[in-house]
Amino acid sequence: MDLSSAVTATVSTLRRRPADLLPFYFLGTAVPVIARVAMFVALAGVYLHFELTGRLADARDALAELDLTPPDAQDPEAMQAWAESVAPALEPLVSPTAVLLIVAGSLAAVLLAIVTYAAVSAGQLSAVIARLRGERGLTAGIAGVRNRWIAFLGLYVAEFLLWTGASLLGAAAIAAGFLVNPFFGAAVALAVLLVGVVALLFVRVVFAFAPAAVVVDDTGALGAIAGAGGFLRSNPADAAAYLVVAVGALVGIASAASALAFLGAGAIVALASAVVIAPALDVLKTTLYGAHRDAIDPVDPPESRLRDQFFGGARRGWSETSAFVRRTPGLHAFTVAVGVGFGALGWIAVDPLVGAVSTSIESRLVGHIPPAAAVNFFGNNLSVAIATSLAGVALVVPAISSIAFNGFALGATAALEENLTALGAFVAPHGIFEIPALFVSGALGIHLGIVSWRTFRGRLPREAFADALEDAFWILVGVGILIAVAAVIEGFVSPYYWRPFL
Repeated sequence: MDLSSAVTATVSTLRRRPADLLPFYFLGTAVPVIARVAMFVALAGVYLHFELTGRLADARDALAELDLTPPDAQDPEAMQAWAESVAPALEPLVSPTAVLLIVAGSLAAVLLAIVTYAAVSAGQLSAVIARLRGERGLTAGIAGVRNRWIAFLGLYVAEFLLWTGASLLGAAAIAAGFLVNPFFGAAVALAVLLVGVVALLFVRVVFAFAPAAVVVDDTGALGAIAGAGGFLRSNPADAAAYLVVAVGALVGIASAASALAFLGAGAIVALASAVVIAPALDVLKTTLYGAHRDAIDPVDPPESRLRDQFFGGARRGWSETSAFVRRTPGLHAFTVAVGVGFGALGWIAVDPLVGAVSTSIESRLVGHIPPAAAVNFFGNNLSVAIATSLAGVALVVPAISSIAFNGFALGATAALEENLTALGAFVAPHGIFEIPALFVSGALGIHLGIVSWRTFRGRLPREAFADALEDAFWILVGVGILIAVAAVIEGFVSPYYWRPFL
């Protein structure tokens, strides 16, 4: 299959029933939310350790006797004297047990992220090959998570070992060359650079197609590496074309991220990369490899125009969101209780810092550029909503932790605000759209967690879990509409309307 046909098949696959594929890519954005649960558990353990040993009370008492207001940051001597006066009060919080818990939590979070990413990737590529064969993607993806995650983990470990081994071997060769003679060492370094770039590029291309080989050939890591190598030998032009497209996409993403980050709006690029570019590249390479194996039957392009499909999807998303809210009042009440409760906890927790540490909504709005800010607010809040919702798939806990974390952070920020009236005035116009949207995403995460648990226990079939994921896609479309309205208001209205009155 030539590149043009593969691109056409990719676009058709993404446009026809996107809700049967993209939820697994939404799930990819939730991996950090799932992984950080390990760190939250470690921090909770640290807090209990400090509380039960009396260390936290000692630190509170010591801090209460001090003036925590920092001096002028332009005076280094005064800052040093202030830091030296505060340091003894914090000594009770220096504990080997606390350090051990934090280190263990960090390692657990990293391991959890690696395993979760492998499982999610297995689901993504399994859903892709199912869609390319005219089968239901989400059902195949759910099965793929369980049956193929070890193969994907093996691929990641193998590529890491190859890159590490090649780098160490090259470094050793260069070091040996310089021991003989500086000029010889420079020549060795140049040769290692040239050969190393070619070798590592070949490794990257092989491992780019290896995941597609896993799902197309239904094989393990070693079989997938062999299959990807065979594809490169048989179809070097297709592999090179894919490489050009992938590199071009990465360069485009990097350029857009740099430009928008300069304006403070980089979040939308990260979101687009995760839920648009990543699935497009996965479908493209699986199409090329699947055609090589004569193992796919790409779908025909949808008959509706892109514009009609967009507005039809928006209407369905709003309808599905409204229906979900109506049929799950208990989940929404629980979500609100968790968010508000941890908001109050955050307010109370930072009380000793009030006066010494402060935040200011007015200072945060300095240099505010409405269009860029609106885009950034949309990208950031939609990313949070998607991650919170899909993180619930990991048996509810990550979704609840995300709601709690955001509530705690907002409560702490409000307690430290210099001008609480201004903060309330700023939040009110867009908050009536944004806050309910985030609560809906939290309730959706809990709902997905319940469904995944019942599926894991064998009480629901995979088809029911797939239905829940497809519904979640459309509900998040409705949530995105609310967040888009909120972002426009937050960018163009909220920073300004109250200034003449306050």
